[in-house]
Amino acid sequence: MGKITKKNVYQYVERNIERFHTQRIENLSKLKLKNVLKKKNPYLFRAKHMMTSSQIVHSVTDAFLSSSEEGIFGGWLEELAIYINRKVFNGWKSGITGIDLEFDKDSTRYIIAIKSGPNWGNSSQVKKMRSDFLSAKKTLRTSNSRLNVVAINGCCYGRLKNVDKGDYYKYCGQMFWEFISGDENLYIDIIEPLGHRAKEKNEEFIDIYSRMINKFVRDFTDEFCNNDGSINWESLVVFNSTR
Repeated sequence: MGKITKKNVYQYVERNIERFHTQRIENLSKLKLKNVLKKKNPYLFRAKHMMTSSQIVHSVTDAFLSSSEEGIFGGWLEELAIYINRKVFNGWKSGITGIDLEFDKDSTRYIIAIKSGPNWGNSSQVKKMRSDFLSAKKTLRTSNSRLNVVAINGCCYGRLKNVDKGDYYKYCGQMFWEFISGDENLYIDIIEPLGHRAKEKNEEFIDIYSRMINKFVRDFTDEFCNNDGSINWESLVVFNSTR
């Protein structure tokens, strides 16, 4: 068993956090208004009494970016978790479908599906994870019938009292980070280095975002507003929903 130090965490984060910021800005730069509008509910805009181009543009853009960033950062945290576990338990990124991390401890093989937070999926997605766990156990026991395999759904933040889900365990927040590292304070140590160059990168993001919002408002007004400036709801619904 190895050990992860605060210095190790700081160095890893500072070396790799740039990838999160770069991908975040790249996704923003590639964003197209009509692509986002096609995926949003125009009836909801009307029901919420959105009356300006700016309101709708901000709503669809911010929702899209929030979801996108959650996905990007979730993937980044998964890589951090694998790095930490490798340092401590010689764990490895799994090649089995639906499994992110594997490691051995106390004569047990742990298979882990890493998610961002505790409320990560609907019932169908949880059912799929359970199926992946079952398939992974069968695969591993094919080569070693005596292997004790335990499945874990690890969530990078949040808390949960009932961790025993019957056929797998669900560890969230402090419990997850301590489980993969052996360090009860690791979940706190992670937060500080994440601010490395964050102000600088966010200023760059805001500059691109502001220009993009201005352009989207202009384009929306040209495409989906009447001459008097009111929103042409029929035009918006036709664009969004016509076959």
